[in-house]
Amino acid sequence: MKLTQSGLDLKELVDKAIKDCFITNSEYEEIMKLANKDGMIDDHEQRLLSQFQGLLENGTLKRVKG
Repeated sequence: MKLTQSGLDLKELVDKAIKDCFITNSEYEEIMKLANKDGMIDDHEQRLLSQFQGLLENGTLKRVKG
């Protein structure tokens, strides 16, 4: 799997949300915007987004207003 700069940037944002145990709506939008920035979601980004979504679905990561 090739790591891209956009994937590394995405990982940084996701890791911050995980560390905080919550994500604001604006942070969520920033993550989605960054994932689609280059018009292509590569394998690394897809895995990160899948893990991120799983954490939201199982309640490990809470989405809050902001």
